[in-house]
Amino acid sequence: MIETLYEAYYKELTGWCRAMTKSLSFSEELVQEAFMRALLNRELLEGLKEEQCRAWLYRTVKNLYVDYTRRNRRESVVETIPEQGTEAQEITELEWQELLASLPDEEGLLFTMRYLQGYNSKQLGEFFDMPPGTVRSKLSSARKHLRDAIGGNKYV
Repeated sequence: MIETLYEAYYKELTGWCRAMTKSLSFSEELVQEAFMRALLNRELLEGLKEEQCRAWLYRTVKNLYVDYTRRNRRESVVETIPEQGTEAQEITELEWQELLASLPDEEGLLFTMRYLQGYNSKQLGEFFDMPPGTVRSKLSSARKHLRDAIGGNKYV
């Protein structure tokens, strides 16, 4: 079954993925990973119609790409933070805790859960019973408060 899907959709998926990623080799990696996951989910796919399997493969490739993009974005943000000895002032862990505790309302908790624990706006909205847009607004406010508190550092 997986072999049939591979023969039918490998080129199609690679072309679609290449349009998204602008890289043939990366597209091939993503599509191959999707088919590896298909092998792991063989029982699930055997219970689906062919068009449902095709949709499953497309969704899997898209999710792999989104995960890669998110991971890469976080890594690139970390890489832009200045090293020690540059103009940026160093903040100790205790000072960070004090800064986060000084934030109004639940901004400190939201900031910690979002940027240190990895929750997204939707998940935080569910936890705190508020719309994701409100969560993002509060996070923006928290970043502004932190920037002001540490002297306008653009990396917060």
